Amino acid sequence: MPSLDRPPVDAILQKVLDAVPFQLSVDGGIDEARRRLRELPRRPVHPDLRVEDQHIDGPAGPIPVRVYWPDTVEAESSHGSLRSLPPVTMYFHGGGFAVGDLDTHDGTAREHAVAASSVVVSVGYRLAPEHPYPAAVDDAWAATRWVADNADRFGADASRLAVAGDSAGGTLAAVVAQLAREAGAPRISFQLLWYPSTMWDTSLPSFAENADAPVLDNAAISAFTRWYAGHLDLSDPPPGLAPGRAADLTGLPSAYIAVAGHDPLRDDGARYAELLAAAGVTVDLHNADTLVHGYLGYAGVVPAATEATARGLAALRTALHD
Repeated sequence: MPSLDRPPVDAILQKVLDAVPFQLSVDGGIDEARRRLRELPRRPVHPDLRVEDQHIDGPAGPIPVRVYWPDTVEAESSHGSLRSLPPVTMYFHGGGFAVGDLDTHDGTAREHAVAASSVVVSVGYRLAPEHPYPAAVDDAWAATRWVADNADRFGADASRLAVAGDSAGGTLAAVVAQLAREAGAPRISFQLLWYPSTMWDTSLPSFAENADAPVLDNAAISAFTRWYAGHLDLSDPPPGLAPGRAADLTGLPSAYIAVAGHDPLRDDGARYAELLAAAGVTVDLHNADTLVHGYLGYAGVVPAATEATARGLAALRTALHD
């Protein structure tokens, strides 16, 4: 896991945080928490992309999805050959399983589509506290299977299917990769996990070191946990909640796991990387040691966040096109 010795928060990021303070919090209740995230200032990202909102069948009714097409329908492999259809990436947004939606993560989904030359399907899964675990997992899994079976509707190549997500969405991506392995289909080519929660183990050092970190602190983690999984025995969480607790991690798709130095979840993602590697899974762990949880949202504004984001997206592109 990353060393406890790390530099301070990136100076430019700190200026942005000072100018536009934002802290994930449940103070004021769920509606207020959702409003605060929705109203966070966002810059336009690739506004000319083709984008469509749709609904697909889910286990408890229609699931909203937003489909993004890359600005080219052909992607060149490293060997110079052309493929007629782009790959497809499932994207699961973050927000503690309780906040966030297709709009709050619209720019991030656009970045994935363009940087990876992939069709992206962003999933509006059900949220806690109204819909606690396993509702989000059920929706994410149902959406992934549906897209794999209907990729031709999007002009995408289902044989090159990745899962990606940030924070809670990274957890869902990891869970979907495990469910697909267990079911034998669909075949997942790659998993891109941005600062996920996979272990549900608050004894890891980063939880103490970053207890009062910017954007996400331990108080918010505890509150979101109560909303999403308060009905479970968290001393022995199921792998659908904590994919790092799965008994068998062999045979999973290659992974890129991004963590941040000033994030309570840093050692959680790093521990999952260790466990995957020990199980023979190819995994690339990147610790952005001067950044905070949620740094994807600062890409294009903070150079260090832009660089860290580009690194993960390049890994996704390589996995889908080589």
